[in-house]
Amino acid sequence: MGTGLGIAILVAIAVILSGIRVLYEYERGVVFRLGRLMPERGPGIVFIIPILERWVRVDLRVTTLEIAAQDVITRDNISAKLSAVLYFRVIDAPKAVNEVADYRFATRELALTTLRATAGQHELDEILSQREAISMTVQKIIDQHTEPWGIKVVLVELRNIDLPQDMQRAIARQAEAERDRRAKIIAAEGEFQAAQRLADAAQIMSSNPITLQLRYLQTLAEIATEKNSTTIFPLPIDLVEPFTHWRRMTATQGETMPK
Repeated sequence: MGTGLGIAILVAIAVILSGIRVLYEYERGVVFRLGRLMPERGPGIVFIIPILERWVRVDLRVTTLEIAAQDVITRDNISAKLSAVLYFRVIDAPKAVNEVADYRFATRELALTTLRATAGQHELDEILSQREAISMTVQKIIDQHTEPWGIKVVLVELRNIDLPQDMQRAIARQAEAERDRRAKIIAAEGEFQAAQRLADAAQIMSSNPITLQLRYLQTLAEIATEKNSTTIFPLPIDLVEPFTHWRRMTATQGETMPK
């Protein structure tokens, strides 16, 4: 009797110890007792009744899912391959276990189909220039569908956009043409501003002749500072004009005198 009782006590202790579990702060235990869902347990030390209860350990930390490159046909009929990274976390452990068979696999497949559908509604230029907006759209759609599973999609990031070689060359030519266009526009604006400044300066000088004389003296000073073997001094038209007027008057009088 004593030996049998001791064995029974040891078996009871072993069974009790086998039901003890330790859950970390970021873990929860989803427990089923005879098939019925019980309130979640953890963190810390929890006890699972052997044979009567079955439990599933759920990690509540943010999980990363890589979305493999997918063949996408854009709205302007261009074939491209898109890959992305999805970040999600479990916010309701019982739902994540009870509402879907494998929430990781289901979230990945949903992300694949959503990425293809969303990218197919945009043109290639929009995908290249509005990556953040498209990522937010994909995130909202996935999060809306995973909410009943107790899953919160934290972030979706488009990682790579692979294009065919001929399309890459076409985009490179387009970018080069765009740079040339901008350079020509900037040069034309510079010429326009320079011409406008010259016109303003000419108008100021015509309204105030003394400014022309000052500019003339400044030019002479600049010429004098340079080491030139020959220096040309231009004469103002105002100095020459009296002589040309006198010459015209003399010629006119000579023509009118009787021979």
